[in-house]
Amino acid sequence: MATEKPNDSKVSLSDDNKENSPDGSLGLEILQIIKESQQQHGLRHGDYQRYRGYCSRRLRRLRKTLGFKMGNRHKYTGKKITEDILTDSRYLLLVLMEAERAWSYAMQLKQEANTEPRKRFHLLARLRKAAKHGEKLEKLCESHRVDAKTKLEAQAYTAYLTGMVEFELQEWKKAMEAFNKCKTIYEKLASAFTEELVVLYRQRVDEISPNIRYCAYNIGDQNAINDLMQMRLAGGGGGMMAEKLESLITQARTKQAATMSEVEWRGRIVPVKNDKARVFLLGLADNEAAIAQAANEETKEHLYETLLAECRDTIQSVKEELKSEAKRERSAEGDNGKVSNMQFLHSYLTYIKLCTLVKRNESMAHTLQAKLKEPEVDETKRGPRPQDLIRLYDIILQSLAELAVLQGLEEDHTFQKEVSLKTLVYKAYRCFFIAQSYVLVKKWSEALVLYERVLKYAKDVQSKSKNFNNSLKDLPDVQDLIAEVNAEKYSLQAAAILDTEEMAEVPAPQQVKDNRPLCDRLDTFHLDSTLVGKQPNLVQFPPDFHPIPCKPLFFDLALNHAAFPPLDDKVEQKGKGGLTGYIKGIFGFGS
Repeated sequence: MATEKPNDSKVSLSDDNKENSPDGSLGLEILQIIKESQQQHGLRHGDYQRYRGYCSRRLRRLRKTLGFKMGNRHKYTGKKITEDILTDSRYLLLVLMEAERAWSYAMQLKQEANTEPRKRFHLLARLRKAAKHGEKLEKLCESHRVDAKTKLEAQAYTAYLTGMVEFELQEWKKAMEAFNKCKTIYEKLASAFTEELVVLYRQRVDEISPNIRYCAYNIGDQNAINDLMQMRLAGGGGGMMAEKLESLITQARTKQAATMSEVEWRGRIVPVKNDKARVFLLGLADNEAAIAQAANEETKEHLYETLLAECRDTIQSVKEELKSEAKRERSAEGDNGKVSNMQFLHSYLTYIKLCTLVKRNESMAHTLQAKLKEPEVDETKRGPRPQDLIRLYDIILQSLAELAVLQGLEEDHTFQKEVSLKTLVYKAYRCFFIAQSYVLVKKWSEALVLYERVLKYAKDVQSKSKNFNNSLKDLPDVQDLIAEVNAEKYSLQAAAILDTEEMAEVPAPQQVKDNRPLCDRLDTFHLDSTLVGKQPNLVQFPPDFHPIPCKPLFFDLALNHAAFPPLDDKVEQKGKGGLTGYIKGIFGFGS
C-alpha cells in the first residue's frame, strides 16, 4: 500500500482544490471524480478491495483537512454534515467517498459470494448503506448553495445506487424505474455539454442499458431477450451483468430444449437424452451465427473460447453417461459390435469440438497472415513470423488426425476422404510457411524444395476435389496458394543469385601459417586449424629461462652495539644434577 500514497496525494490535491462556480455556488464533478478514482486505484483490474482501502484513506485525509474529525482515539463523537456547515465542496466529496466505500465493499463481497453464499446478506447491507449515503448527498445538493449540474449528477448517482439495491433484491419494476431515471438524467447532461464529460455520461448510459433490458425481460417483455443477445455479442454488460446474461440465455435454451429429442448426423438419427447436450446443440446455431457476425477479432476469439468451453463440459457429461452405459452392457449380454447411440452422440460432439478448433486456428492464421504482409512500423516490437503460423497449422493437422479416428466413422469412406482432402490443404499451407521461414535465414535450396512440395500438395487437392465441392467451401482456395508460390519461387531465385554475387565479392580469409603460440599473437587474427585439434599450440611449454636479479644482502649494523639482559637466573645450574642430588632428594637431606 505504500506505493499508492503518491498517487493518493495527487488525486486529493486535484479534487480538494476544485474551485467553486463563478457565482459563488458549490460544485462537484461527481461522475468524473469516481471514474478517475476507480481507474487509478484498482477497478481497472477488478480489485474492489484496493479501491475500498483508497476510499478509507481518502476519507481520513478529508476529515483531517476540514477539521471534521469524529472524536479522538479514545472516544467516538458522531457528527452530521448539514446544510448550515456546507461552505466547501469537500463536504459533498466526503459524503460521496462514504458511498463509494460502501459500494466497493459490496462489490468485493459479491465476488466472494460465489464460494461463500452467506456473504450475500452482508452484500445487501453494504448496498443499502451506499444508497443511504447517496440519498444524503442528494439531500445536501438540494441546498441553494449548490449549482444545478451537481444537483442533477447527485440525483443520477442516487438513482443508480438505488437501482443496484433493487436489482439484487430482484425487484425488477423498481430497479427498472431507478435505472431509467439515471439514464434519462445522464442523457440530458450529455446533450447539454460539449466537453469531455459527454464521453463519461455516454459510457454510464451504456453500462446501465443491459440492466434495463434484463429488468424488462423479467417483467415480461419477451423482445428484450433479442436485445440482450445483441449486447452479449457486442461485448456489453461486463462484470455483474455478464453472469446474468449467461444464466438467462441458458434458462431460455433449457425451456426450448424440452421439445428436442433427437439429432441427425451422417445419415443416422441419434436420440438425445442428456439435458446438457440438448441445451448445447440447441444453442449451437446461435453461437455460430454470433461468431460470423463478430465485429472484430477479439470478440470472435472470445466467442470461440466460450463455445469450446461449453462443448468440453457437454462432452464430459456425455462421457460419464457412457461409462455407466458400458457397465450395464458388461453386466448384460455384452457388446454386439455396433456403436451405441450414446457413443455416436459422443463422436458427434467431439466432431463439433474439433471442427471449432480448426476454424478458430484458421481464423487466427488469417489474421497473422494479414499482419505478415504489412510493413513493420515499430522495429522495437517483434512482429509475427512464419514460425507462428507453422504452429497453428500443426494444431489444425492434429485436430484433423483425431477426426479421422472417431468411433463410428471408420467405415464412412466419404467422411474419411473429406478429412484426407482437408489434411492435404492444410499440409500445403504449413509447408508454404516452413519454406518462408527458410527464406528468412537464406536457405535457398531448402526453401525451393519445399515450394515444390507445396505445388505437389495443391495439385493433389485439385485432382481429388472434383467430387467434393461442398467440402471445400469453408477451406482456403489452393489456386491462390499456387499463384503465390510461383511468385515466391521467382523472388527466391533472384535473391539466391544476388546473395551468391555478394558472397563472391567478399575475399575469403587467407590462411597464414604462423608457428608462434597463440599467447604471442593475440593482436592478429588468421585461421589456424591446429587450435581445434588434439594438440593446440596455445603457450610455449616448458617456458624459456629468463635472467632475474640476485637476492640482495642485508647487514645487521646494530648487532655489536646492543646490550642484552643477563640470563643467569634462567640458565640451569650444573652442580645440582646427578645421582647424589637425586638420593638427597629422596631422603630429605637437601631440605
